[in-house]
Amino acid sequence: MWDYFKLIALALITLLAAIAANYARDPAYMVNALTVMLAAGGVFLWSVRRVGEPKAATPQNEYFDGVVRAGVIATSLWGVVGFLVGVIIAFQLAFPVLNWEWAQGFTNFGRLRPLHTSAVIFAFGGNALIATSFYVVQRTSAARLWGGNLGWFVFWGYQLFIVLAATGYVLGATQSKEYAEPEWYVDWWLTIVWLSYLAVFLGTIIKRREPHIYVANWFYLGFIITVAMLHVFNNLSIPVSIFGSKSVQVFSGVQDAMVQWWYGHNAVGFFLTAGFLGMMYYFVPKQAERPVYSYKLSIIHFWALIFLYIWAGPHHLHYTALPDWAATLGMVFSIMLWMPSWGGMINGLMTLSGAWDKLRTDPVIRMMVVSIGFYGMSTFEGPMMSIKAVNSLSHYTDWTIGHVHSGALGWNGMITFGALYYMTPKLWNRAGLYSLKLVSWHFWLATIGIVLYASAMWVSGIMEGLMWREVDSNGFLVNAFADTVVAKHPMLVVRGIGGLMFLTGGIIMCYNLWMTVRAQPEQASDNAFVPAE
Repeated sequence: MWDYFKLIALALITLLAAIAANYARDPAYMVNALTVMLAAGGVFLWSVRRVGEPKAATPQNEYFDGVVRAGVIATSLWGVVGFLVGVIIAFQLAFPVLNWEWAQGFTNFGRLRPLHTSAVIFAFGGNALIATSFYVVQRTSAARLWGGNLGWFVFWGYQLFIVLAATGYVLGATQSKEYAEPEWYVDWWLTIVWLSYLAVFLGTIIKRREPHIYVANWFYLGFIITVAMLHVFNNLSIPVSIFGSKSVQVFSGVQDAMVQWWYGHNAVGFFLTAGFLGMMYYFVPKQAERPVYSYKLSIIHFWALIFLYIWAGPHHLHYTALPDWAATLGMVFSIMLWMPSWGGMINGLMTLSGAWDKLRTDPVIRMMVVSIGFYGMSTFEGPMMSIKAVNSLSHYTDWTIGHVHSGALGWNGMITFGALYYMTPKLWNRAGLYSLKLVSWHFWLATIGIVLYASAMWVSGIMEGLMWREVDSNGFLVNAFADTVVAKHPMLVVRGIGGLMFLTGGIIMCYNLWMTVRAQPEQASDNAFVPAE
């Protein structure tokens, strides 16, 4: 009965998407509607061919790792795509001729920049979070993922969201809201997928066989719930037409700015921090073969981070129309965030107590340790930059770009690479990674690339801030904006080179993981567990 209901639903979606494409008022909407039509139609045909086939019994004593394996593949591939687009736009800023006029604007910086941020944050980072959370929650709960094939719906539904968002950006469909670029119909689809993700994760925790909920699952759950709330409120909008991509925001003016940066900063705080801390609290102890240094500190870290981070967004709006008390409140909470953040960093680093010798022989643990170091550095620099006196110099400059990328590449990127290197041999039952030497090459290329990138942007940003505020004896500005553009050209080139090194490391990782699956000898699976009675 369920199969027939699913077929009817898929047929209706295919038909409605075809109608929407026919009446589309703009190219982005038409392409997105055709994408949905092809996706739903393809699944419909695949499902029709399977009707009546005997279904294999689901082994309840094995983890549901098929979706995790797909997540590892998607994370690796989307990562390379996101890094590649980042390198392209970095060199476009250094050499504007690369904004190819013959491409009719489809590949200029304005359209590729949101494509880069979404590809790295949501495609690379989001797939990493979904894959690792599904891996971790099963192992720490001694339970198979709840919901049966709902896990597959989450994975494929999320890939469809990525494709819809990316094609929309290139064709000009965007809300122009930082980290919240997709238009209304893509937001609706993501809400359905995300609530399904929450159901799968929470359902697995509820049916767990372990009495204790491991701290990594607290971080993952906090990230999933908070991102759902942020996404819904920041994307409240009214479509201009049901057959067009354009929408009008419910909030306007300073209220819209306040909601946007409540969302924007907490997208960093929960999507790029809390979720990846869940990764740290599982994979660092596993790779180091040591218990978490202080479990009590990890709980304090969680609750302090959750309570403080949600208030920090207004510091993005210093010296704007936002009331001064609100911006100051955001600044105070940002400064307070330094303490729990460094508590978590210390907890992660001290987990290696008694295992520091592994840094000499294990490039994967080296990668994880460097990621924790970048987490500590970024969570010190962020509160410092929220202080009004510092913000008056740093805001709207490349310093902010350097800060964001030292966190995104150094913290999020490196801990994800470490998790992928840990999971791949276990998910495919291989004896080990194909080449630790290639991991070492990846480590050094990524680390040097990040240092070049961030250093260039710090120098460029501070120089910009100083040039913009320089006045002569009569109080007139000394430098035009174009003067700062010319002065920072060498730093823009260095930034592009650093990004290219990071991209090269990502390509090496993909090759290493592929060869691990293809060439390494198989070993006995540890995928089974004792099912609940």
